[in-house]
Amino acid sequence: MPTYLARRIGQSLLTVFLTLTTVFLLVRLAPGDPASAYAAPSATSADLARIREQFGLDEPLFVQYGYFVRDLFTGDLGTSYSFHSPALDVVLDRMPYTITLAVSAIAVTTLVAVPLGVWMARRADTRRELGANVLTMAGQSMPDFWTGVMLLTVFAVLVPVLPASGFTSWSGLVLPTVTVAVLQLALISRLVRREMSTALASSYVTVARSRGVSESALTWRYALANSSVPLVTALGTRFAALLNGVVVVEVVFGWPGVGSLVVRALETRDYPLIQATVLVTATLAILVQLLVDLAYPLLDPRVRLGKAA
Repeated sequence: MPTYLARRIGQSLLTVFLTLTTVFLLVRLAPGDPASAYAAPSATSADLARIREQFGLDEPLFVQYGYFVRDLFTGDLGTSYSFHSPALDVVLDRMPYTITLAVSAIAVTTLVAVPLGVWMARRADTRRELGANVLTMAGQSMPDFWTGVMLLTVFAVLVPVLPASGFTSWSGLVLPTVTVAVLQLALISRLVRREMSTALASSYVTVARSRGVSESALTWRYALANSSVPLVTALGTRFAALLNGVVVVEVVFGWPGVGSLVVRALETRDYPLIQATVLVTATLAILVQLLVDLAYPLLDPRVRLGKAA
């Protein structure tokens, strides 16, 4: 385990570094001038040249990259052009909102999708299962911006029981959470249904049933336990994706997370802010994937972490 953990941490650090390097190059090769986005509309050519010199944008690309690597290892990702504050601090201020939305969406998804998928598997090839399958396919097909707009129209305009935007109270978390969870719920419930159907049709379940094991134990103790590895993998992957910010949902609901922050950073060509956002979100996503990998031996004793695996 220590060897495996050390190897994975090394791989994760390398992945984050290569990701940041790629983002560094791509944002500077993209069209647009950060100095023009930062300066006032009436700025002259001399003003733009002064701004480029102030932020080191007049240096050759390899020189800028050298400064970037040096500052990266000291924890200094520069000052945000648009917020006039350390870029890393700006991202860390927004990150709790994104984490809150991601955790609530995954919690709702797990509490609803797992029982729904089990119920569908227990009633495979019946009219009830067909109806539930149609509903999940519809949820998987609906774009999140359309779901968000419909929820806003119903629960914030026609029947104004929930706030339309922002996070002034916990009730403001309801509509964004449901919007994000609809798609996740459809994906996870269909995964659980497929894995549970395979497990319930396996020989060990047939043998356990012949020995008088109750259907409840067969479902929750045997079949679901053997379906836990792909389920946890899917949940971990979706959670890691949500930590990168649900851009459309955050914009629709005015959610102050990193997704809407990225939109502003791209509009203003705010290089330090983009790089800080990628660093934080990539680190959290890789950490979640590492925790999922470490959970495999606990879920299935046949899984072993190490050189042989």
